Amino acid sequence: MMRDLIVEQLKQSAAVKLKLAEESADVIAKACNMIVDAFRNGGKVLLIGNGGSAADAQHIAGEWTAHFKLKRKALPALALTTNTSIITSIVNDSRNNSEFARQVEAFANHPADLLLAITTSGTSPNIIEAVKYAKNNRIATIGLTGSGGGMLKTIADLTIVVPSSDVQRIQESHIAVGHIICDIVEQKLFWLEEHDNEGKST
Repeated sequence: MMRDLIVEQLKQSAAVKLKLAEESADVIAKACNMIVDAFRNGGKVLLIGNGGSAADAQHIAGEWTAHFKLKRKALPALALTTNTSIITSIVNDSRNNSEFARQVEAFANHPADLLLAITTSGTSPNIIEAVKYAKNNRIATIGLTGSGGGMLKTIADLTIVVPSSDVQRIQESHIAVGHIICDIVEQKLFWLEEHDNEGKST
């Protein structure tokens, strides 16, 4: 009984990812190119999300600032979900869902900066406010969502929509997409450099 449940859950997760591959591989590739352009042009990637999506934002930022697979210089990625003093002071003072928008205002100070917004529903008010602020101030935006995309799909420059309304399936796909993007971005920026250095050391 338990084994059957485990197998069924894994099959469901795999089925969502396969459908995502069929429907959104080209969109994911475009997201990779947008992020590569941001880093190449001296920008940073700001990441936002709530709950599990906040954890995903921190996870992805960590992969870029530390490293994913290659030995290379750090990439400037910042999760705006981690500073509880900033977040709680904004919430306490304003109460208008601006805890991320206010930080985008503070930290998006380069024309090549990019905002990566993660929300399973595509409707989280604080995420929508941050993306609206970014759009109004010519900051590039990528949405990572599910459940049809919600409002996020209508306002972000590019949106990757997981074809599911099941939160756990969406979140599993989000971190898979995050890892794929980290891998491709790292390779496009540093693969040749690393292999050139390997050649010089032999």
